[in-house]
Amino acid sequence: MAAAAFTPSSTGWDFKCDFEVDYGSEERASIVYKTLSVDKELQPDKVKREMAVSGSKLVVHFEAVEARFLRASFSALVDLMVLVTKLVEEYGETKEGNP
Repeated sequence: MAAAAFTPSSTGWDFKCDFEVDYGSEERASIVYKTLSVDKELQPDKVKREMAVSGSKLVVHFEAVEARFLRASFSALVDLMVLVTKLVEEYGETKEGNP
């Protein structure tokens, strides 16, 4: 289950979004986090993205100076998240060589 909320602010980073996905286990959420965390924002002066694992959930916070930058960053991350999630579901987690 995923949830997103958009909130305007008055700090210059006027567009914000919080997004979380429950992976059912901390290990799965951690795998997705580690995979996605290497992909940095292309325009960090226009978009900030913070990610964390909280229990079995991957929690993402975005801030942007314009709605279009927020939308592009959010969309790109969700596309990658879907791909990584499918890979984790298909190949599963491994523990010391056991699939």
